[in-house]
Amino acid sequence: MATVEQRRTRSGNGAGPGGTPVENPATGEIITSVPDLKPKDVKEIVARARAAQPAWEALGFEGRARILRRAQKWVLDNTQRICDTIVAETGKTYEDALIAEVSYAANAFGFWAKTAPEYLADERVKSSNMFVKGAKLIVRYKPLGVVGVIGPWNYPLTNSFGDCIPALAAGNAAVLKPAEKTPLTSLLMAEMLDECGMPEGVFGVATGKGSVTGPALIDAVDFVMFTGSTETGKKVMAQAAETLTPVGLELGGKDPMIVLSDADLERAANTAVYYGFQNGGQTCISIERVYVEEPVYDEFVAKVQDKARALRQGVPSGPGSVDVGAVTFEPQMKTIQEHVDDALAKGARVVAGGHAKTDRGRYFEPTVLVDVDHTMKCMTEETFGPTLPIMRVRDAEEAVRLANDSPFGLAGSVFTRDVEKGERIARQVESGAVCVNDAMTNYAALEIPMGGWKTSGMGSRHGAYGIRKYCAQQTLLVKRFALKKDVHMFPYRARNTKVIGGLLKLLYGRGKRD
Repeated sequence: MATVEQRRTRSGNGAGPGGTPVENPATGEIITSVPDLKPKDVKEIVARARAAQPAWEALGFEGRARILRRAQKWVLDNTQRICDTIVAETGKTYEDALIAEVSYAANAFGFWAKTAPEYLADERVKSSNMFVKGAKLIVRYKPLGVVGVIGPWNYPLTNSFGDCIPALAAGNAAVLKPAEKTPLTSLLMAEMLDECGMPEGVFGVATGKGSVTGPALIDAVDFVMFTGSTETGKKVMAQAAETLTPVGLELGGKDPMIVLSDADLERAANTAVYYGFQNGGQTCISIERVYVEEPVYDEFVAKVQDKARALRQGVPSGPGSVDVGAVTFEPQMKTIQEHVDDALAKGARVVAGGHAKTDRGRYFEPTVLVDVDHTMKCMTEETFGPTLPIMRVRDAEEAVRLANDSPFGLAGSVFTRDVEKGERIARQVESGAVCVNDAMTNYAALEIPMGGWKTSGMGSRHGAYGIRKYCAQQTLLVKRFALKKDVHMFPYRARNTKVIGGLLKLLYGRGKRD
């Protein structure tokens, strides 16, 4: 088994130990430190990846799939170690690490190993155009080369390394720049790929300060996948535009939940509490605001209030120990507190939680806010923390209007016993994904795309596009039998032109006219 220093070298982190400290936000303790790479170090990692990529591509889908399947087994064999690493650097609960991260990776390795050859197979196309009759038309997908992934701190496996899996399956090399606060999971994944037979240089990890390693990576790679805030996503896109480097962006969300008066309120309340506070509310597609029809508002609030007050929060110490963990990123505490204070100053009430706890580690209580409206930041700006503001609405029409009154459009949910009505309303919500009588679980279905509307992103992950975006698309036209000269070629002759005009009328002139 590779040592820590060997892992850093194989991952591209050859700068030696020391540099950026890694803190456990649940306890406030410093776990370790990782190399603080400079732009030249990032360029060297990318150069090694670029040199290694052709041989990796040449392995073909089956050759790459063998390594991905070994990685899938490694994840399952080392679940405890992965969970311990994720919990230590994020402060999330064991269950959040297992259910939302380890299970994702275990699924993704097998999924992309199986579907990459299907999604990226040559496509035969038929055309109605007379000028290409008899030609074979093909669309093919070729890996771009080196994919750079800039990952977030809230999901160091799922939303950081997870984006590398389809990129690698497609035949690209990948360089991952993890969030500087949560680099240890990425280094562990580098060790995993090393042990599973990944050729040296194909996968690299660029640790260090995001303001240094991020821009260096953008300038050096052939595609950038970024997950993070809308503000930073705009900067990533602007820099990538300088080199015309394509990007994929999953950005901020302010995801609405609509509860209609005929909903199963117990189901709706359980879902609101779980998907509002799961991972400490630090999920881009978590429930960030709730709209409840007036006839059931009080009953729904009472259920949510009781469930939220019963949640256990503290230092995760293994399975079942706590329900809600720490706030991973220290600046996020200020945003959460600001949104709660702003709501209270404008007339909202706290019916559960409402306080920061920083005596040991970094926590904010699971907080339920009522009597809220759209003058408050908690309803209009991304909080990204354990808060759940609940607003009373007259009817479904008002709920949809308010749900769409946002620059964000990442996810949403609708709760009703009338599933046909629920689907009709879901189609009116301006979000990339909307669940009916559920929330967030669409993310587990890798067959369907996950991406944002409006300022919540560009492109998507998962589904066919989730791997095709890492490829250059090429069209081939092949003529097996060809005349010496086609009828439309030089020199132009009146007779030939008349024949072409007649054919156009014959082929396209029979359509209905207004």
